[in-house]
Amino acid sequence: MKKILFRKLLFDCLTFFFITLFCSSLIIWVFQAVNFLDIMIEDGRDYLVYINYSLLNFPKIITKVLPFVFFFSFFYVISKYELNNELMIFWNFGVKKIQVINFLLKFSIILVLAQIILAGFVVPKTQDLARSFLRTSSVDFVESFIKQKKFNDTIKGITIYSDEKDDEGNLKNIYLKKEEKRNKNNFQITYAKKGNFIKKNNIQFLTLYEGETINVVNNKITNFKFSKSDFNLQNLESNAITYIKTQEVSTTKLIKCVMRLNNLKFLNINTKDIIIENCQIQNLSNIIKELYKRFIIPFYLPVLMLTILFLILKSKENVNYLNYRISVFLLGITAIIFSEMTLRFIEKDLFENINIFIIPIMMIFLFYTIFFMNLNPFKEKNENIY
Repeated sequence: MKKILFRKLLFDCLTFFFITLFCSSLIIWVFQAVNFLDIMIEDGRDYLVYINYSLLNFPKIITKVLPFVFFFSFFYVISKYELNNELMIFWNFGVKKIQVINFLLKFSIILVLAQIILAGFVVPKTQDLARSFLRTSSVDFVESFIKQKKFNDTIKGITIYSDEKDDEGNLKNIYLKKEEKRNKNNFQITYAKKGNFIKKNNIQFLTLYEGETINVVNNKITNFKFSKSDFNLQNLESNAITYIKTQEVSTTKLIKCVMRLNNLKFLNINTKDIIIENCQIQNLSNIIKELYKRFIIPFYLPVLMLTILFLILKSKENVNYLNYRISVFLLGITAIIFSEMTLRFIEKDLFENINIFIIPIMMIFLFYTIFFMNLNPFKEKNENIY
């Protein structure tokens, strides 16, 4: 019977938790996906790039909202069990409160491992894949991001301006500046009265009419006028950020980077041949913060679980139960905020952060000691014998 009760409790908690997690993540993803439309509209990217980039950001959203959803879901279900006298069934069948605490605490530890796998390995991989779509894709819809009476430098090395743009994409009074990649002092400026976009052999061109081109090369100026000129728009690169961010680097590389920068040797791990774009001493604190988010912050989940389980220490028949429940809720919110605030105290020196790293472990030990002292399971066991 006890196993059935525990399974029912866990089933109710997990059902509400996963439904809430999926729905809340989906809502945030939809709002975020709308913002990502800029990748396609403003940056001229292909539809497939937008779809893949948006979908690959979903695991990151899950890791962000998981602690909040975890706390609210389990808090709601445990409160509902108490208000509906369902917890009384546990006590009537001889289930001890410490047994419920141990059961849910063990589950939260399993969830910690799942969160570490998600945040430490799945999310960095999906973030790197998402960024790779931007790095390897080209600008395909140039006409979509050209706005009238607005200078646009979305394309790397090219600035485009137009006084007017009609519904058919025809442009008037066009200004176009193209800079050399290696030497920005060398550039080309083109003026034209009108222009439009055309395709020749699946290659997109901006056809300009009645204009003039000025070339500046090594401080020498040349110019020529034209009645018609085609500007090739194939294989253009965007100014979007394409370098690898710390949050996109694999956990293995980040650990090796920290070992290299701190001159640490462990298990004969080779750190000399590792190539990381931002593995620099100036970025060490950010790297440690990223590892902290992936491996330490998930340990606040058992802290949140123990915070929720304070609800079972008092019955709803208690006069101050409502105030007590509000206090437990505020304590959980404070724990979530505190877990994020600790990121501010991360230092470059790895060993100076040990005190911050062990805070969740100390809180778990403290909360469990409070439960142990209040419930005194040995005393309850002896009383049951007699």
